[in-house]
Amino acid sequence: MPGPRQISWREVGAKLLITQLIFRFVVGGLVVTAFAALGDVLKPKSFAGLFGAAPSVALATVGLTIVAEGKIYAAIEARSMIVGAFAFCAYATLCSRLMIRNRMHSKYASTSALALWLICALGVWAIALR
Repeated sequence: MPGPRQISWREVGAKLLITQLIFRFVVGGLVVTAFAALGDVLKPKSFAGLFGAAPSVALATVGLTIVAEGKIYAAIEARSMIVGAFAFCAYATLCSRLMIRNRMHSKYASTSALALWLICALGVWAIALR
């Protein structure tokens, strides 16, 4: 009678990857649903888009990072997400002003505002996160 089969590192890694993917799908789906319900309750309805994918994906990613890498690593990742959100807020503000006040086409406003996003993200990273 043969003895117990040895499990290779490749099999362990594949099982871990599948577990992480299932966790992402379940948690991501639950959080997306919760944020969509919150956006549906709020008025005006234009706020519903704010509670769409980005916050729920960020929360699912932080949860998965805590499980996989630990709380300290997840805190660093969450801090980086906050910096990215700050830079995106500056980007969205500039895009809005360019399109509303200057009547610029959205394609040109969004493309030209990317420079501001990059400057904000890299600037805060260089000052505070490095």
